[in-house]
This record gives sequence, structure tokens and C-alpha cells, in this order.
Amino acid sequence: MFQDIYFKTAQFDVTKESENPINPIFGESLLQWLYAELNGKYPMSESAPEDWGWYSELSFNGDEYLLGACAYFEVGDDPSAEIEWVFQIHKYRSWKEKLFGRTKMDANDPCLLFFKALLEQNTQFRQVRLG
Repeated sequence: MFQDIYFKTAQFDVTKESENPINPIFGESLLQWLYAELNGKYPMSESAPEDWGWYSELSFNGDEYLLGACAYFEVGDDPSAEIEWVFQIHKYRSWKEKLFGRTKMDANDPCLLFFKALLEQNTQFRQVRLG
């Protein structure tokens, strides 16, 4: 199960991101920023491309998560303008946890709330909301 956080920002110049060789979707800059913000507090992998954007993996308080990022930006758009982003958080669960309905991710998941608060606290991010 996953949760999405939507927001808008002009903080990142997505035209300076690495090329996504799978699909020309932007999102790497958000994950790089989060990696720097965490500063080793929670182990996070470097970002990698995927067909739907970019992803990293994270260990958070004993649980494992996949973090996904995607910017609604197309080549030709103004890179200095505010861009809408989707930040996805997916909690990994074992087959046994899934079978017995344990440790489901919901809107009160500590990892989700941590990242939502992190984005809300930064004045460069607007309209932060769960989706």
C-alpha cells in the first residue's frame, strides 16, 4: 500500500537532472534534496530512474519504504516556474504481514507524517496535501 503527497514548488531546476533513460520523467532533484535533508538520520539509497519517475529506498524506524518522485514538467515548460510534484511512499511488507493484514500503511504512518511535516515546514513548498 502507498500514500501520495502532492505539492508545488519552484525550488528545483529539473532541467539539470540526470536523464531518465527509461522514460523522460523528472523527479530526481526532490529525492536528492531529501537525501541531503536526512543527512544520514535515516538510511536512504541514491535515486534511480523508473518508468514512472525516480525512486529511492529508505529505512525508517525499523520499516522499509520505497520513495517515488515525479514532477509534472515537460520539455519546453518554463523550468523556473512553479512545478507540481507527486511524492509517493510505499511501505514494504512481508507476505505474512499482507496475508494477516498487519502493518498496513495508512494516513497515520509515521514515515508519511515525517515527510509531510518536512515538506510543510519548508517555505519553498506550497499546497502540501495528501492524495
